[in-house]
Amino acid sequence: MTTLLSTEPDAATRTRRRVLSLLGPAFVASVAYVDPGNFATNFAAGAEHGYRLVWVVVTANLVAILVQYLTSKLGLVTGRSLPELCRERFGRRSNRLLWVQAEVVAMATDLAEFVGAAVGLHLLFGMPLLPAGLVTAVVAFGILGLEQRGHRRFERAVIALLALVAAGFGYLVLAAGPPAYDDLAAGLVPRLDGGGELQLTIGIIGATVMPHVVYLHSALQSGRVAASDASERRSMLRANRWDCVLGLGAAGLVNLAMLCIAAVVFHGSGIGVGSDFAGIHAQLGTLLGGGAALAFAVALVASGVSSSSVGTYAGQVVMAGFVTWRVPLLVRRAVTMLPALLVLAVSADTGQVLVLSQVVLSFGIPFALVPLLLLTRDRSLLGPQVNRRTTTAAMLVVTVVISGLNACVVADVARGLW
Repeated sequence: MTTLLSTEPDAATRTRRRVLSLLGPAFVASVAYVDPGNFATNFAAGAEHGYRLVWVVVTANLVAILVQYLTSKLGLVTGRSLPELCRERFGRRSNRLLWVQAEVVAMATDLAEFVGAAVGLHLLFGMPLLPAGLVTAVVAFGILGLEQRGHRRFERAVIALLALVAAGFGYLVLAAGPPAYDDLAAGLVPRLDGGGELQLTIGIIGATVMPHVVYLHSALQSGRVAASDASERRSMLRANRWDCVLGLGAAGLVNLAMLCIAAVVFHGSGIGVGSDFAGIHAQLGTLLGGGAALAFAVALVASGVSSSSVGTYAGQVVMAGFVTWRVPLLVRRAVTMLPALLVLAVSADTGQVLVLSQVVLSFGIPFALVPLLLLTRDRSLLGPQVNRRTTTAAMLVVTVVISGLNACVVADVARGLW
């Protein structure tokens, strides 16, 4: 008598597969946290101020982990993206305002990503900046096209580029030598001493807490998998938490490495590289060797191309969610990359442009955080997964502090004009 064995997976196996399927979206989101704008702000901070703004990098990364976990939880539990929920819960005027500012943020994001990748291609191959920007667009479209064949292919391509960025900075850390650990520890103490530190602080926050991936991360999780019961949902939320900690934690280490390399190599040396990528590349080659210059340029290209793909994907999510419009990717990309191509065409100071783009990004953060805060504290929407009071309080503090820092920048600019 033959016994037929069932080929159906048991409940534990099904749960494990569902949990594993949740790993990856945070790594896609983390690419935006190590985009060329981060290169600009972190190198400028380390070169000009040494380790004094380490606390800003660390704090911004911790905030990013919290924010990305909440938005991914929102998508996972509700099956809808943050923009879709905003459209359902808020009025038409509010949604139009949220959409318009999100599009402005998308243009600032594209500015950083395209300029960074184009400069990287120029440093690697001597390619003129404008053609390099167009090459960046083509490659980014190719990576984004993988998403049409399944989200896993797209995620793997983006994670591979993220690994390339991390490897580049791993090499640079070894080439530069260890940081001054006492100064590094002292930099964890919050302070702002003037001399442009406030603007750089806003820039680092804008480059780290990225509004467009707050929207995107919820969409990456919405409809991904469905929990069959409360126990499975808890397992999925735990996996999502680890995904955020690992993905955003890796991005935070890369950001800290950028600042430390700049502090070790450039601070106090009299070499005024600031956020100029060509200057950084040349000086790294002079001081640390050709391998260091090559690692920097390759990391810059990988960062720009991957974050550009993610940015385009986020733009589609924003438009479809807030106003239910869908436009061809080619049309959307042509509109949002226009400011970046203009910058490349006139050969502007790309480093300063990138820092200013991150300041613009920071102004978009409250428009993403306030709706996220309101929705994740809504028990009628999230049920048992609603925010705890301490989480809501932490998000409120984050939103108020970032908004206050932005107000300080506006006041500084106004004083300068008058």
